[in-house]
Amino acid sequence: MKKIKKIAALFLVLILGLSLSGCGCKKQAGVGYEIELEVWGLFDDRDAYAEIFDNYTKAYPWVKRIEYKKLAPDTYQKDLLDALAAGQGPDVFLINNSWLPSFKEKIVASPVDIVSEKMVADEMVDTVSRDFVDGGQVYALPLSVNSLSLFYNKDLLNQAGITSPPKTWEEFSTDVKALTKLDEFGNITQSGASLGTAYNINRSTDILGALLFQNQEELIDENTGRLSVSGSGGQEALRFYTQFARSNSPVYSWNSRMHYSVDAFSEGNLAMMFNYSWQIPVLSSKAPKLNWGVAESPQADGSRKITYANYWGFAVAKNKSKKASVSSSGVQPVSDDIRTKESWALIRYLTLTPNVSSASSKTANVSTGGAVFDPAAKYFEKTQNPSARRDLIQKEKEILNIGPFALGNLYARAWRQKDPLSIESILALAIEQVISGEKTVADSLRTAESQINNILTK
Repeated sequence: MKKIKKIAALFLVLILGLSLSGCGCKKQAGVGYEIELEVWGLFDDRDAYAEIFDNYTKAYPWVKRIEYKKLAPDTYQKDLLDALAAGQGPDVFLINNSWLPSFKEKIVASPVDIVSEKMVADEMVDTVSRDFVDGGQVYALPLSVNSLSLFYNKDLLNQAGITSPPKTWEEFSTDVKALTKLDEFGNITQSGASLGTAYNINRSTDILGALLFQNQEELIDENTGRLSVSGSGGQEALRFYTQFARSNSPVYSWNSRMHYSVDAFSEGNLAMMFNYSWQIPVLSSKAPKLNWGVAESPQADGSRKITYANYWGFAVAKNKSKKASVSSSGVQPVSDDIRTKESWALIRYLTLTPNVSSASSKTANVSTGGAVFDPAAKYFEKTQNPSARRDLIQKEKEILNIGPFALGNLYARAWRQKDPLSIESILALAIEQVISGEKTVADSLRTAESQINNILTK
């Protein structure tokens, strides 16, 4: 009996010792504070992140809560800028991959011991380093990347005797001729492809951007930081794009009177359109019986593959007003340095592989069913948005209608822009000036190039 009591007493001492050392309680890591983080998103409901955030707060209990707020796309940038200016914005928020020049002074780069340039280069598709890494510092990281791909109506291709979607622009032009139908008055009754105009084609300037990259690979001069698209490569890109909206062209298939491209495709009157994976649920809703597929974007015969990237990455707000924290000495403000590190630790957890260490979290991921929980894989499972991580693309490239976007992410390109909305308007006007005959291809590009460089060099 005495021996049993002695063992019980020793066991009790052991339990108390563990408790006092912080094991199992909120201060188990000895960080000395607790913090809440606020994340702003755009397109995803909280359900996309609920399990991920729950896993994170269990693994790192000093992060008491992660609040997620979904904002409206139409007012997102204004709402975000207003909140940041007042010091009351989120800790973590999304920026578009073209926004870094506009937001660089409003965000803080990751500490290198949490996310380094090498981590991004090793794990993510190349466009992420080009878009979000500057001067060796990482300013944002995405969960998903979206690359421009080709949607096609299987029934219309079948009826035209076309056995597979085009892989080259030469094949594309041939298919457009076969797929376009005109009535006796020259009106388009069935369009082979939605190219040529600006305002009734979804993401028309991105399509032009893909052609510009394919024709000259670099749009920005590294030495001057200026846009250079008015040369022969840029002119060929704009000439090729606009020919589909010229009534005297052999590939005439589109004009400004056509329904908006996504609507025309949904209605079954458009054989091919270029777009991103976010249109998949739109098509499923608008036209559940439509027989469609997705292919990689056509390329110039024998050239390097290039398409256009349009996606969002998580960034950390700079100099936010201090947040309250519960510590051993009561309620105290968390320093901006701590907030920054904790915010970047969360981004690292969301985006990179679970086995890469970070300063704050040490990646002690909660295991699920014996396997390490992978937040980026869980996000794809919830949203079907193609991943930014190379290892996940290896799996996603075989998935029906997702594979072309996943593969496209490997060779997608974009360019950093100041005031992207103004630049988009300038490029759209350049397209319309050529179609209307107001300017030649060369003149419209020279004008657009000059106007955009005035913005870039401000």
